[in-house]
Amino acid sequence: MRTPLIVLLLCSLASGCALDHPPGVLAPEPPAQTNLARQGAFPHGAYRILPLATFELTARVLGKERYWFDRGAELAPYDLALGWGRMSDSAVIDRLSISQSWRWYRWRARDLPIPLGEIVSSSANMHMVPADDLVRRTLGRVRDGDVVRITGKLIEVSGPDGFHWKSSLTRADTGNGACELVFVEDLVIL
Repeated sequence: MRTPLIVLLLCSLASGCALDHPPGVLAPEPPAQTNLARQGAFPHGAYRILPLATFELTARVLGKERYWFDRGAELAPYDLALGWGRMSDSAVIDRLSISQSWRWYRWRARDLPIPLGEIVSSSANMHMVPADDLVRRTLGRVRDGDVVRITGKLIEVSGPDGFHWKSSLTRADTGNGACELVFVEDLVIL
C-alpha cells in the first residue's frame, strides 16, 4: 500500500499530476474583455507595461509550461493553455492530444470532437505575467485539469534592449502573435 502514497507525494511535489473530471462543461463562459482607451504605461521590474484591455476568465487548465531561459521567462515564467465552453469538457478534451513548447500550445485529433472554429475560439495559450509574488506562487501550484479564475489585463510590454511583446486582443486568431499576454492581478484555483 506504499505505492499510492508515493505517487500522491510525487504529484504534490511536482504539481504535475493532472486532475480528472467527469464529462461536462466546467467553465461555460468565454473570457470577458473590455478594451481600454490609451492609458499610461507603468513599471514592472525592468519592464514598462501598457494595459490594453481588462480581462477576466474562468477556464480549465489544458496545459501548463514553466519557462526558465527564453527572453520572456523573467517576465512571464508560466504559460497556461486554457479552455472554456466545450473546451473545458472532458468528453472533448479526452479526444485531443494537447502539448505545449516554445511558447506554443498545440492540439491534435484523429477526428475533431467539435468544430475547428470552436476549438480555436474556446481555447488559447496565455503567457502569465504575475503582478506580485502571491500570484507567482499560485501559478506554481496550478495543475493540468484545474479550473482557475484569472483577473487582470491584456498588455503590451517594452523592456531593455528593445524587447517588445504584445497580447492578442481576440480569441479567434491562430499562429504567431495569437497568444494572450496577461498581467495577472488575481488568480484563484477553484
